[in-house]
Amino acid sequence: MIRRIFAAAAMAALALGAATPGFAAPKGVADPKVSSIVPGDPVALGFDPAKLKVAEEGLKADVAAGKLAGAYLLIGRHGKVAFQEGFGVQGPGQTAVPNDKTIFRVFSMTKPIVAVTAMTLVEEGKLDLDAPVSNYLPEYANLVVWQADGTTKPATRPMLVRNLMSHTSGLIYGFIQPTSALAKAWDAGGENRDDIKLRDYAKIVAKLPLRTEPGTAWYYGRSIDILGAVVEVASGKTLDVAVKERVTGPLGMTETGFWQPADRKARFAEPLAASNLPGLGNPFFDYTKKPVLFSGGGGISSTAEDYLRFALMLQNNGEYKGVRILKPESVAKMRVDQTTPAIRGAGVFFPGPGMGFGLGGSVVIDDKQARPGNGTYSWWGIAGTEFWVDPKNDLFMVFMIQNRERAMEYQRKNRAWIYDALVKP
Repeated sequence: MIRRIFAAAAMAALALGAATPGFAAPKGVADPKVSSIVPGDPVALGFDPAKLKVAEEGLKADVAAGKLAGAYLLIGRHGKVAFQEGFGVQGPGQTAVPNDKTIFRVFSMTKPIVAVTAMTLVEEGKLDLDAPVSNYLPEYANLVVWQADGTTKPATRPMLVRNLMSHTSGLIYGFIQPTSALAKAWDAGGENRDDIKLRDYAKIVAKLPLRTEPGTAWYYGRSIDILGAVVEVASGKTLDVAVKERVTGPLGMTETGFWQPADRKARFAEPLAASNLPGLGNPFFDYTKKPVLFSGGGGISSTAEDYLRFALMLQNNGEYKGVRILKPESVAKMRVDQTTPAIRGAGVFFPGPGMGFGLGGSVVIDDKQARPGNGTYSWWGIAGTEFWVDPKNDLFMVFMIQNRERAMEYQRKNRAWIYDALVKP
């Protein structure tokens, strides 16, 4: 608790002094003026430069072919960066090349940040992973489960906080299967509202039927949005403040948040074209306007340099530049698979072969089937942004684009490019 109070006070000092010449970040907060990107020699870090060149040429070719407006790729090991480069431009009509300070809508890469925020509350005893969600949000005490004939039945199992963090809650995203009867019921029931505050949104979702009994299947959905509401109750702060005080602030992530100052608008990367999602419309809206609803599932924008701070904290078992966000044992818990073959098989949108799902992100459980090493923790955003931290190979990456249609394509390409180039695991 003392650490949290001190961090909050330090962040207030940062806000007052960050623009002052000679200002030094106070102890307990990573200095935002000291870059997270520490260049290293690719060969010394175990990479073949010629094979890293394959990634470089591949992204250049994709930009030239009109597949992407622009992209930014960062690869590193042992805390140092072996490869970083921007490709193309930030967006149509722009001349700026994406760089470590370009702002990207990271969408679902918000989820691990909110999960870490929740884990800080677990460490303080304010949140219990195995407690019913109804302990924090009373409206989740009487849930119902959708039946094949369109009726509902009362849930026989409580939804636990752990279920929210592992997407085994029974909550869904309607846009994944937009023509299903359940998705239509969710849309009609208010799933896609963004004009209300998070605590009120959680009450709306509580009235919607679950896809499955909690804890029985993995379904990608609104789980982390509802976790955000739990965080608000457990912390006594709105989600934006809880995230800033507990994670992004201490890490010096001053360009990461649920909205950005208006003077940063020109630094946003933009997609080649508008890309509508069923029920959601165009997700690439103006992130310089403060939202009413703070979406723990996908509301944050960030830069590669900022997000690397978060990734390196996870890679270093909860600590970044002497600032500890989580205990090592908490990070270890996040990397433990929360699923079973039956749970994975019963769901939709699961990450793939060799993968499990931990608390807030996917985990590699069989690196004979998945390229990153066992224990790799990662997640991605619907616009194609992605990060991972691989403890087995002490490897990390951050990839940034704004192209929803090619998100899965670059997940495959990045794994091939990076692990083909890693010649000294």
